[in-house]
Parts: sequence; C-alpha cells; structure tokens
Amino acid sequence: MQQDLTPETYWDRILHQPIQEDCPMRRTLELLSGKWRLYVLYVLSKASVCRFGALKRAIPGITSTMLTHALRDLETLGIVHREQFNEVPPHVEYSLTEKGLALLPVFTELAKWGETYLDPVSYTHLRAHETGAYL
Repeated sequence: MQQDLTPETYWDRILHQPIQEDCPMRRTLELLSGKWRLYVLYVLSKASVCRFGALKRAIPGITSTMLTHALRDLETLGIVHREQFNEVPPHVEYSLTEKGLALLPVFTELAKWGETYLDPVSYTHLRAHETGAYL
C-alpha cells in the first residue's frame, strides 16, 4: 500500500479499477493460493524452526510430494527459508523469512474473522460436504 493512502482509500481504489495483471490483491491471492501453502505457513508461524517430518505430521492429509512442492514454491517466493545441515544424519530445517513473518498480522485477522463468523457446527458440515463424509 502506498504510504500516503489510508487503508480505506487504497481499498476503494482497488475496488474501482479493473483487475490488472499487476494488481497487488491479485498477486497476493495468487501467491497464497493452492491447497497447502497457507496451511504450511500457518504451521511454520507456530514454530520458529520446523523439520520436514514435523511439518508433515502437523498437516493432516498432505503427502510428502505436495509438502515438498509447497515448501519449494514458498522458498522461491522468499517467504520460507530452507537451511540444510550436512551432518550425519543430514537434515533440513524450515522457517519463515522476514517476508513470511510479515504475513502474521494477516493470519491474526483471518483468525478473528473465523472466531466471529464460523461456528464449529457450520465448519464441520462444510468439511463433511467437501469430503463426501456426511455425518
């Protein structure tokens, strides 16, 4: 957001312009899109450093391949830092970069929204509908 604009003015400007390739909202939504990226960021935000296995255990339903893809994408985007330790046994640790940490206020706002508008019963029904596992 430009420094001289209030959030309201900035949002009004975005709403009244046609969606452009370089629109900051569009670029941000594309950056955070995908089934697993936000979940990976959420788990990393709860730990300062996390190994691959711990990430995989913390994200139900993710495969090793999908986790690898999500981590590589986030690393390429400069949101996640990957540090490889060449020792016996070798291991890799992941953490949020400064750019990734800057997303934490966004997660806070999403959590507030969820607490306000999503009750557990509605969420459970939605998840059952998505998976076909009706209760």
